[in-house]
Amino acid sequence: MAAPPNFPDLRKDLVRRMDGALETLRKEFSGLRTGRASPALLEPIRVEAYGTNQPLNQVANISVAGPGLLSVQVFDRTITKQVEVAIRDANLGLNPQAEGQVIRVPLPPLTQERRNDLAKQAAKYSEATKVAVRGVRRDGMETIKGWETKSEISKDDAKRWSDDVQKLTDEYVKKVDVALAEKEKDIKAV
Repeated sequence: MAAPPNFPDLRKDLVRRMDGALETLRKEFSGLRTGRASPALLEPIRVEAYGTNQPLNQVANISVAGPGLLSVQVFDRTITKQVEVAIRDANLGLNPQAEGQVIRVPLPPLTQERRNDLAKQAAKYSEATKVAVRGVRRDGMETIKGWETKSEISKDDAKRWSDDVQKLTDEYVKKVDVALAEKEKDIKAV
């Protein structure tokens, strides 16, 4: 016989999945350029090396060399060119310059138009995260509805648990909105 429905376990699973969506949003935001140099800007870049597609931080060390300059120390001299091409082709508007095993990546000042594009991209990322959070809510609601349909829980429990899932969803949507507002402020700062 199956175990009786356990709302705390369901809630824990929903929180874990919503946290995952929020963490993904933070990673996507870190790849959006702001006015300051940050190694996180280059982290999403993947390099074709050794016959596979690898994250940049697996083949090089990324560091801040100045307020508008990133330094990429490639571990293996033979793939310096691939790393340079990957950075250039990443659609970040960057023009890397190789000097031996070190690649210097100057960050040009952002134009107002580019800042607006970045803000729009951030809004797209946050909307996708909200959709993911609502998908998690839908799964939770369907589970509760299934328990109610099978008479494993009462209508009152189903209503109370559904309300709790909705409150949880509202909390996470608010967290996404706050993260977006912070990122937009960061992008728009001159």
